[in-house]
Amino acid sequence: MIRALYPGTFDPIHYGHVDIATRAAEIFDEVIVAVYDRPLKTLLFNTEERLALVRQALAGYDRIQVHSYHCLTVDFARQVGAQVIVRGLRVFSDFELEFRMALTNKRLAPDIEVVCLITSEEHTFLSSSTVKEVAMLGGDISRMVPPPVAEALARRFAELGEERDNSVPMISLRD
Repeated sequence: MIRALYPGTFDPIHYGHVDIATRAAEIFDEVIVAVYDRPLKTLLFNTEERLALVRQALAGYDRIQVHSYHCLTVDFARQVGAQVIVRGLRVFSDFELEFRMALTNKRLAPDIEVVCLITSEEHTFLSSSTVKEVAMLGGDISRMVPPPVAEALARRFAELGEERDNSVPMISLRD
């Protein structure tokens, strides 16, 4: 049995993430989607909220489990018995970061392989930052995220009110 680990912050999970997770589940016997709970970036959702949203987005996929972790990814992979780390590539600029991370992980854990899956074409523009900004500005995200995620984003931005501009790193969608 080959178990794969698909790590990320998933703040929030979007259809690009779902695409990679479900395609990985077609390749490997089991996929553990691992929600990292100590990222160095500002998050909109806490760990429990992100776990719940990921579980809702991936409900019905028997070969996918969802867990959180707070250590080195390779250490968590070993803890859960994963032989492979799955990463998604959207655009060419993702490659450099993923390449460096793969080399670092290979240095730390030569026994764990890293496999990169290319995101399906319809999801190449998606990132969690883009989803958050579109949602914050009142745009339609129904084709970007599962319904529970869209609802959670609407609730969170309603809670934040005017403070929302300080909680989402902007890219350039207002221009």
